[in-house]
Amino acid sequence: MRPPARRILFWSVPALALVVGLVWAFTPRAVAVDLAEVARGPLLDTIDEKAETRVKDTFVVSAPIPGRVLRATLEPGDAVIAGETIVASIEPSDPTLLDPRAQAEAEATLEAARSALGLAEAELEQARAELDFAAAELDRARRLRERGAISEQGVDEAERAYRTRRAAVMTAEAALDVRRHEFDVAQARLITAVDTRGLAGPCACADLTAPITGRVLKVFQESEAFVPAGTPLLEIGNPAELEIVAELLSGDAVQVQAGQRVIVDRWGGETPLEGRVRRVEPYGFTKVSALGIEEQRVNVLVDLTGPPERWSALGHGFRVEVRIVVWERED
Repeated sequence: MRPPARRILFWSVPALALVVGLVWAFTPRAVAVDLAEVARGPLLDTIDEKAETRVKDTFVVSAPIPGRVLRATLEPGDAVIAGETIVASIEPSDPTLLDPRAQAEAEATLEAARSALGLAEAELEQARAELDFAAAELDRARRLRERGAISEQGVDEAERAYRTRRAAVMTAEAALDVRRHEFDVAQARLITAVDTRGLAGPCACADLTAPITGRVLKVFQESEAFVPAGTPLLEIGNPAELEIVAELLSGDAVQVQAGQRVIVDRWGGETPLEGRVRRVEPYGFTKVSALGIEEQRVNVLVDLTGPPERWSALGHGFRVEVRIVVWERED
């Protein structure tokens, strides 16, 4: 083959490949699309948001006094009756331990109270003896007056002495009661925690009853422990009275009004639930999203309108999704 023909054959192969590439590059291709049938039907414009169920009225039972709360006998889900079911029992706290100096002072106070008690008993005996003598003198003066051997003034003086001695006996008896109580107080200061268990019996408790009829939602204090006044013990509510709270963006919340229809979805049942917007709270709050963005949120409260038996499996704090219908047309 001659050299010119050989060069033509050599360059024809790249030229052909270039032409084929240009044709393939500029040839129109089919675009993948989703096909759907267009039909007439209802159209909804909704605001979708995750939400949470909660009992409308919850009651937290707290310790009204400081003391030792006994171990809880109720568990979440247990039914309670208002004013009848005992939900918690609180025992008085044990006496504090005495250091050696406080122990010595308490024992010395007890001995002083014992001595004062003995003195009061002796003074009462003395007052009673003087009263007996005054009574005898009064009786003698009255007999002498009948015989005319004593003046009326002598009888009056004997009667006055008798009344004075009787008042002295009453004073001594009252002083003896005071000394006995002081002795009891001094003796009580030496009571230990072991003694209180023996004195109190099975349980000198303050029993707390359920404020409403419902079920126990949560137990804050399960084990026996010493608690100060105001410590939350358990939470009670009625799961049959549920509401849904959705935290909407403030820009979406301004489009929502009370009475709008709500579709509750992804709650665990086979079909969505129906609800109505009860209230849009007027107070917004700042919440940081999962991406770290600060958002202004507003609570929207929704009431379930369907039959209660449909959503009886829902409880306090369950996650659902709500679709608040802001506009809809049937056709």
